[in-house]
Amino acid sequence: MTRSIIGLLAVLVLFPACEWVTPDRPDLTLPPVDSVRAVYAREGMATQEIDFNGNVVEITVQQRPDDLQRGGSLWARVGPYIYLFTPGTRELFLRWEGIAGVRVITQVGGTEVARALLLRTALEDQLWHRSLNLVGRAMQEGTTRPSRLEELVRWGEERTEYEYNPEFVSRPGSE
Repeated sequence: MTRSIIGLLAVLVLFPACEWVTPDRPDLTLPPVDSVRAVYAREGMATQEIDFNGNVVEITVQQRPDDLQRGGSLWARVGPYIYLFTPGTRELFLRWEGIAGVRVITQVGGTEVARALLLRTALEDQLWHRSLNLVGRAMQEGTTRPSRLEELVRWGEERTEYEYNPEFVSRPGSE
């Protein structure tokens, strides 16, 4: 009888320490790189390099030098947001709960132009819809209406952690 009571007490004491897999527990696994690449490829967006920095997906893309020559600092600043505010990024967040953020790094040749980090928690559903609309308009009308690109940059700067290479983007007030 004493052994039964000791056994029962041991179970009661150790039970809370057990790791049980339950349906309400999130799956924090990260996607394979090929899956991330496929998400953006479906949208016709070419990625140069995909890597993970902890639970942040880092995507490196090449910007066309022509765009930067014609569009200057505005095109340098908008680059990361064109990739971040897409159905692909939203799909990554919805399919893999282990992803905490997506960082896009744009380059020309081997030189970094800009980078921006969008955290999983930065956008609610309504804000995602607004983001997708802004990107769509920027992609369609950006060359004829640069104000569309400026809107997207402002939106991105308010919702991401970003950095711009001073070789391509002047500091505010010095333009």
